[in-house]
Amino acid sequence: MQGSTVTSAGSPRRPRLHQLAERVGGIEALDGPAEAVAARVRGKLGPGPVKDALSGSWLGHALHPLLTDVPIGTWTSATLLDVFGGRRARPAAERLIGMGVLAAVPTAVTGTSDWADTTLADASVRRIGAVHAVANTAALLLYGSSLAARRRGRHRRGVTLGLMGLGALGAGGHLGGHLSYDKAVGVNQTAFSEFPEEWTPTVAEADLREGEATRASVGDVDILLARDGGRIYALADRCTHRGGSLADGSVADGCVTCPLHGSIFRLADGAVVRGPAGAPEPAFDVRVDDGTVHVRVGAQSA
Repeated sequence: MQGSTVTSAGSPRRPRLHQLAERVGGIEALDGPAEAVAARVRGKLGPGPVKDALSGSWLGHALHPLLTDVPIGTWTSATLLDVFGGRRARPAAERLIGMGVLAAVPTAVTGTSDWADTTLADASVRRIGAVHAVANTAALLLYGSSLAARRRGRHRRGVTLGLMGLGALGAGGHLGGHLSYDKAVGVNQTAFSEFPEEWTPTVAEADLREGEATRASVGDVDILLARDGGRIYALADRCTHRGGSLADGSVADGCVTCPLHGSIFRLADGAVVRGPAGAPEPAFDVRVDDGTVHVRVGAQSA
């Protein structure tokens, strides 16, 4: 009998910088202090207008990535002027650094708010986010020191500190990119879900109680079914903010509240009533046939 040969795929080798970020995500010693800080931030920034403003609920997506463009752009431009601009570019470089320092403050505040909402879900995100914050804080301190040195006439020292700040900024930026593009932090959690476009049966109508949420599976995704005011509504169960299950939340006044961070969505169309969520929840058309609730994704959510 002729033997058979079995080949198995090995793990693909990832870039070294990716591996470095993953190693940061494995540092368990960061858990205690990181979660202590995050819990304090969550305690100070509960659901409400301030949290919504910092989260970017009014914008439709996270505010923090948009704000990072300012300190990154101004500080990088200042460094380029330091290297290539000559003596005449010194005043412009100094002003750019000053603008970056000012812009870094709201950028850090929004980033801290976002990070505090991620720490309960993924330990590696908590750790990488903490080091990301430390690197960016170091960049702020170095550029602030660079600005102070320049104003005292110590230009060479200011340039050196600026170059060090750029290194810290690059490290923080890499970790921030890792969080966004590898860990999907800040991404609409339903963006890649495939919802049924044809009428699909779920549960018996009799199983739905007034004012209560019920989870049902439709293909590979879960949906929330809720009876409110005698009418049946259906939304995606996964919260667009950080993936909490809406079926574990509360239903009242035509809305459902996510139990994870308090985002409120309107049952009728999935619109965000209160953040920190920015993206609306996918909503479904609903009908009842022979005592069974059928759903299909609504035209606006398809």
